[in-house]
Amino acid sequence: MLRGALLHPGILKSLGKAGHGSRVLIADGNYPFSTGSNPAADHVYLNLTPGIVSVTDVLKALVTAIPIEAAHVMVPPEGPEPPIFAEFREILGEGIELQPLGRFEFYDTARGQDTALVIATGEQRVWSNILLTIGVVPPPEA
Repeated sequence: MLRGALLHPGILKSLGKAGHGSRVLIADGNYPFSTGSNPAADHVYLNLTPGIVSVTDVLKALVTAIPIEAAHVMVPPEGPEPPIFAEFREILGEGIELQPLGRFEFYDTARGQDTALVIATGEQRVWSNILLTIGVVPPPEA
């Protein structure tokens, strides 16, 4: 048994192959996984049942495993900010600003060749998609 917070072997394998600048999409249950993401990316389906597993559950595990340098979110064309964005900010911590993209711009970005991993969730809250850019692990100080 692994001791870290992230145990899923498929996700660990995909993250091990990714590097600085690679992107990871965590998407809600309404996301068009086959047409709205890079077809060459690894796809992991955690959408067991409506509501399980949530986008925030996956994000909490990923922040323990990879450095994150950027986070893009899909924003509605009008109206208030989706409430899940506050949860994203809390999980990501200081220093990571949510970068808003409209729906179709988000799809185009997620289809890019830099998207290495797509994680499908059973998240039921709308506008709950987040595209993470993997950062750098600095060398230990001498």
